[in-house]
Amino acid sequence: MDLKLFGEVFVTLLVIVDPPGMLPIFLALTGPLPARDRNRAAWQAVALALGVIVVFAVAGQTLLAYLHVSLPALQAAGGLLLVLVALELLTGKADDPSQPTTSNIALVPLGTPLLAGPGAIVATMLFVQRAGGPTDYLAIALAIVAVMVTVWLALRFSGVIVKILRPGGIEVLTRIAGLLLAAIAVQLIADAIAAFVTHFITMR
Repeated sequence: MDLKLFGEVFVTLLVIVDPPGMLPIFLALTGPLPARDRNRAAWQAVALALGVIVVFAVAGQTLLAYLHVSLPALQAAGGLLLVLVALELLTGKADDPSQPTTSNIALVPLGTPLLAGPGAIVATMLFVQRAGGPTDYLAIALAIVAVMVTVWLALRFSGVIVKILRPGGIEVLTRIAGLLLAAIAVQLIADAIAAFVTHFITMR
């Protein structure tokens, strides 16, 4: 196995996924939930993200070409999804305990587009394109799994932070996370627009 490639993929994806940056958003979305539901949301989100990344690693270019969808379009769609979630956090609608949110939170926005977002998908597809044989594919696969395990550990033990912050701290963190999530969403949409403009300029 190519340890250098393993390290490169691991570090790249870990920086893109950003577990420390994910914690405030995860806690804001799952803070009011019981510990059991919060832990379930963590592993469901990681499992979905792993599945999405693997699918795009194996058949990403073929799938996007078949659907006639470009990567900037995928990026813009992810940004719009995050805008909706950010508005819920900022307005306090995500704190409504009457809504069955555990599975929804695990799938959207945690699993995708936060964990398995455009950045992680594109990076994985590029690494797969560069792979020169079975050992390279093995290194990439192990690195992806290692990143997801790291993310799961960070989310799994986030309950310690919940106990420290208490409900009042979680509410403040929710508003901050909403603002950060809105900024991430705007950046995703802006990057997608820039990619579209660049594409049309180069076609002329």
